[in-house]
Amino acid sequence: MKRGLVLEGGAMRGLFTAGIIDVMMEAGVEPDGLIGVSAGAAFGCNYKSRQPGRAVRYNKRFAKDKRYCSWQSWWKTGDLYNAEFGYHIIPTQYDIFDDKAFEKNPMAFYVVCTDVETGKAVYKQLTECTPTTYDWIRASASMPLASKVVELEGKKVLDGGVADSIPLQYFESIGYERNVVILTQPEGYVKEHNRLMPLMRIALRKYPKMIEAMDKRHHMYNQELVYVYEAEMAGRALVIRPDEALSIGHISHNPEEMQRVYDIGREAGNKYIDRIKEFYECE
Repeated sequence: MKRGLVLEGGAMRGLFTAGIIDVMMEAGVEPDGLIGVSAGAAFGCNYKSRQPGRAVRYNKRFAKDKRYCSWQSWWKTGDLYNAEFGYHIIPTQYDIFDDKAFEKNPMAFYVVCTDVETGKAVYKQLTECTPTTYDWIRASASMPLASKVVELEGKKVLDGGVADSIPLQYFESIGYERNVVILTQPEGYVKEHNRLMPLMRIALRKYPKMIEAMDKRHHMYNQELVYVYEAEMAGRALVIRPDEALSIGHISHNPEEMQRVYDIGREAGNKYIDRIKEFYECE
């Protein structure tokens, strides 16, 4: 029985997820595989490198640093979250990402991106730490409008949440039978049509399939919520959600706000940790 961990995105709501997975790491819980989307990938990679606390630490440290996330970066580089500083300088100079631990850990690690030319999901397993590895993680979290298209290994990709926001079905399809799924929206949430579609149509006019995927994203997401619920009722998935909407924006420059959302995640992690252990150990 392969045990999986599925992490949806949600930008800064992902600090809720970071709090939960830090509790899991500290408790010695070792899934066989993890798949992360957007912030789920950017923060989830610290599970494979076994670095609890790292995600909230560097986000708080650089919350007000214009090199990390700023409109100045967006104007100069096309990326609101500066690609070079955030994904190549921070992990190698300021808050060191443990490449050796990442590569040594047998847990499989996947990220989800969206191919802008097809509008379809790209599932990429990352096993070695290279600059390209960091860029696949960046691409998964590269939100349309806030980021430029990332070109990697012959593909043009952006935010994985556009094509597959909660990749439980994919993970089951490759053999993960029991999955803990961490969502960043509360029970009862229903995604609505993106109000920024007029801008999306302009910004992504070279990529009609991507525009189509963006236009239908709310339908895809809500259908995936139904699938997750059915898996939960069938006992194949253990789903953890915040009790109420997390009051933090896609972008935050407030370290206290970040810490608060992270702490909510830790509370949820402590609440669920025994259930997680029992769920994974169940034959």
